[in-house]
Amino acid sequence: MPDPEQTVPLRVVVVGPGAVGSFLGGMLAAAGHDVALLGRRIPEGADPSRLVIWEPEGEPRFLTVRRITDPAATREPDLVLLAVKMFDLAGALETAARWPGVPLMTVQNGAGAEEAARTARTSPLLAGSLTTAVEPAPGGVSRLRTGGMGVAAVPGEGAGPAGALARRLATDWTAVGLPTRMYDNASEMKWSKVLANLVGNATSAILDMDPGAVYADRAGYHVERTQIRELVAVMKAMGLKPVALPGAHVSALLAGLALPEAIGRPIVARAVAGARGGKLPSLRLHVRGGGPGSGVAPTTGPTEARWLNGAVAEAGTRAGVAAPFNAGLAALVDACATDPQRAAFFAGRPDRLAAALETQAAGT
Repeated sequence: MPDPEQTVPLRVVVVGPGAVGSFLGGMLAAAGHDVALLGRRIPEGADPSRLVIWEPEGEPRFLTVRRITDPAATREPDLVLLAVKMFDLAGALETAARWPGVPLMTVQNGAGAEEAARTARTSPLLAGSLTTAVEPAPGGVSRLRTGGMGVAAVPGEGAGPAGALARRLATDWTAVGLPTRMYDNASEMKWSKVLANLVGNATSAILDMDPGAVYADRAGYHVERTQIRELVAVMKAMGLKPVALPGAHVSALLAGLALPEAIGRPIVARAVAGARGGKLPSLRLHVRGGGPGSGVAPTTGPTEARWLNGAVAEAGTRAGVAAPFNAGLAALVDACATDPQRAAFFAGRPDRLAAALETQAAGT
């Protein structure tokens, strides 16, 4: 591969060109890199050689990319970026095995992607955390708010080249309007992103309520604050500390949650309500769909809760720290995704959710 510190354009293959993959690939194309978006199919009506990024303000970007469905249709890349959901990661790693020595970046929400990638390959490995809210749009993807990106080299074989490549990506993304920060500790970055992903995500799916409304409710606020306190305790037991991410005000959230409830709840509720740029939480979209008239129906099958709240509970077990609210939330998201009666029971009832989780916590 080219020296990552040089300015020769990189050949990049994005495996999983959904909203996140298309956005990150598009921003690399904006920086002058040769980007191939590798998916199962080319979206109907999409231009095979062009991607549109619709910006919240200003003119849309029209970017040159190559949409492909066969990995044989591209030369060996200099970087493979995996942008699939966690439950599709194993298949994406199989696809990436076509290029075993090529540096690979994981950008999945949740915990465990880097460990799975390190087990599957020995190439340089990078971790990424995107805090920009994006969603599919005609011809490409729409950026709902600015946010940013975190990148870090994952320890192990090839960590030196991975760090150099991460620096180049951070520079290039920042130059084209995606503020990107380098981190020395990939685990702290990824677990801090898990913390940000917990906010109003599982609760919104279970209750079918907007995150701001969940935080404004006393019982909903209790659930949210407890799950995050559990995560912070688990991180501390693992020797990790929460770090600030571009566009994700983790420290401000923790400071707000530390205030007495009567003071902190309205402040945090307002901040959470305005933080998503109008995008529904991913778990709520999975379990409840986009709402009446949206054309987005609920889906079946696994949810990302296993790698979010479930990962917190599993890490807590390994570290000797109980996280019963996170364990309960992970189980209830999947239950609501498959059992309409269970979903109806909790809809709009934070009090029922809090009671169920308190009962579970009492039994641990």
